[in-house]
Amino acid sequence: MPYRVQETAQVHESAEVGDDSSVWELAQIREHARLGRNCVVGRGAYIGTGVRIGDNVKIQNYALVYEPATLADGVFVGPAAVFTNDHNPRAVAADGTVKRAHDWEAVGVDVAEGASIGARAVCVAPVRIGRWAMVAAGAVVTKDVPDYALVMGVPAKRAGWIGRTGRRLEADGDGGWTCPDTGDRFQEKDGTLIEIEKES
Repeated sequence: MPYRVQETAQVHESAEVGDDSSVWELAQIREHARLGRNCVVGRGAYIGTGVRIGDNVKIQNYALVYEPATLADGVFVGPAAVFTNDHNPRAVAADGTVKRAHDWEAVGVDVAEGASIGARAVCVAPVRIGRWAMVAAGAVVTKDVPDYALVMGVPAKRAGWIGRTGRRLEADGDGGWTCPDTGDRFQEKDGTLIEIEKES
């Protein structure tokens, strides 16, 4: 099934949109952006030039995803979240002349599989959000976020570990953690979480 685009949305002719995806009112998808299958781009959202988005991604209303961001499969981006792309933003150069595209180098936000970005969170590039991590609403991320980490605050700091279902993991002693929903088990070591393979 082809993708759906509302009449007031703008999808550049060079952009790629996967089957079964939906682009809602006033959203804009720029040149050479690539959106996977079964994605949702909400009202007023912005997808920058060349942004790469995987399958089953949800980008909520008025989120701003500036190039060269990459979003892996299953990523959730909450309403009005912002991914920046300039670590030293200026409208003008030191001599007062207007900066042009060739006067700066864009840096991106890289969001790994299954991660969630809360409403009005800001991810300040360059930064990586790890697999299945969760950024709380209103957080400002200035450093890489480990896999399965829950981060919150300004600047964002780790406030716990989180499983694939979005629930906090429960400590089970000696650095071990368990998901209350799936029973998946993890081991914490040096500020990272490693999934323990289930015995077959």
